[in-house]
Amino acid sequence: MKLSGPFLFILAVLLIDAIGIGVVFPIMPDLMDRVGAGTTAEGALWSGILMAAYAAAMFLFGPVIGGLSDACGRRLILILALVTLTIDYVIMALAQTYWVLLVGRIVAGVAGATYITATAYISDISRPEERGAAFGMIGAAFGIGFVLGPALGGLASGLSITAPFWIAAALSAMNVLFGLLILPESLPSEKRRTFSRRDINPFATIIGAFAIPGLAVPLVCILIFEFANMVYVTLWAFWGREVFGWNGVTIGLSLSAYGILAAAVQAGMLPFMTRRLGDFRTLVIAIIAGIIGMAGFGIATAVWMVVIFLPIAALSDMAPPLITAFAANRVGDDQQGLVQGVIAALSSMATVVAPLALTGVFEYSVSKSWLYLPGAPFLVGAILTLAILPLVWRLRD
Repeated sequence: MKLSGPFLFILAVLLIDAIGIGVVFPIMPDLMDRVGAGTTAEGALWSGILMAAYAAAMFLFGPVIGGLSDACGRRLILILALVTLTIDYVIMALAQTYWVLLVGRIVAGVAGATYITATAYISDISRPEERGAAFGMIGAAFGIGFVLGPALGGLASGLSITAPFWIAAALSAMNVLFGLLILPESLPSEKRRTFSRRDINPFATIIGAFAIPGLAVPLVCILIFEFANMVYVTLWAFWGREVFGWNGVTIGLSLSAYGILAAAVQAGMLPFMTRRLGDFRTLVIAIIAGIIGMAGFGIATAVWMVVIFLPIAALSDMAPPLITAFAANRVGDDQQGLVQGVIAALSSMATVVAPLALTGVFEYSVSKSWLYLPGAPFLVGAILTLAILPLVWRLRD
């Protein structure tokens, strides 16, 4: 596919956004210590509540934002979302209590349109046969961001626990400026649709999307896969501290290593494999790799095991853009924002429940169970990913 100026700009926006998100991950255990969350297991649980609050806000507003971008255009909605994210990082930097952090996460959830609208933008400027690879490039941008973000966050935390938030705020402000100066509109007025009351109700929007022929299966796959995959975001830092005694710098570097692998997979392997094998076969490989990776981390007791399973797990990052492409290709141009908003809302539903459930599994397996098994949440994720293989099989052409 042709890498046009707007496409490259959207990738740059998402790259900077991912850096802003990634700088926070390595400091979550220390941040929970700062607000008095208790032990590592208890801190993981409180951190899970923050993630659930973010996801709940995104669930409620995701379809609304997607519908607004279909009605008003992508550029305006994207810039407003970036402004909101900038404000959120400032709130997080100034927070002295857990409850202020919670408010900040809710604000960030409302601004989840950064990803939703950017994905709809890519749908606007890509041909149907190019969307799998195009969405993979979005994943690659996030992967590179997660290379730089966690490493930067881990190093910046040596200066101050709030330094990563100020860095994230500055990067988001840069995105706002770039959007105002450079980004063109991708959705012409004749292709827009009217925003309706139905767009305000996320449940009605989701139900309506499931009624679109052929869309239910990829949507269910997204929901379950995103639930299982939340184990990395939710528990990697706490799992690394519990099993290996990692500090913020080591956690950041390990996440950066994963980001390098994910970027290589999505920018290099995904386009190659889809050309050679097609979207469906590549998706099956990604799902199987996800199962093996999660199961491996579930039983890992040494760093060399992490090194082995990390590249296998990275292959699973091909799954979300491919499933998203299957969904996008089943609707018209005037419904791309709607579908991306529903996908974001379903991912948010998974993100509301998964941090609470998986951190609960972690706390129980570490401190309350007769069997000490810190990797139990990864094993749960592997079982869930295995369960969607029959549904994935139904996506074959």
